[in-house]
Amino acid sequence: MMENKIKLNANKEISVPPVAKLIGFNLVEVKNGKSVFTLKTKETHFNPMGTVHGGILCDLADAAMGVAYATLLDERETYTTIELKINYLKPVWKTTLKANAIVVKKGSSIGLIECTIFDENETLVAKASSTCMTLNGEKAINR
Repeated sequence: MMENKIKLNANKEISVPPVAKLIGFNLVEVKNGKSVFTLKTKETHFNPMGTVHGGILCDLADAAMGVAYATLLDERETYTTIELKINYLKPVWKTTLKANAIVVKKGSSIGLIECTIFDENETLVAKASSTCMTLNGEKAINR
């Protein structure tokens, strides 16, 4: 499991979100505009049909994209996700998933991030994208 803090860059670190512990995903790499998370799936991640629930894949992608975006913010900025889209391409069961997120563009207020999720056989399982809004000043407090 991840440590309590994630060092994003020389000036910024964030707390590990409680949802990471709940779902069980782990940060394995973080660098400027990129992050990689993994998740070893188990039955508690399954939907009624017996495959990994789409919401679990979405949570994994959202976390990876958020951390990738946060690496590009300065110490006075935070962000919020304002849009998220995911395409589910293949059902999965018990496997280790790997979510690779990269910031496509970071503007002064809006950014675009993409994430690909692969299974342990390196087969594409899902592709997601999100739009994040950078928050400054009072809008960034407690966010």
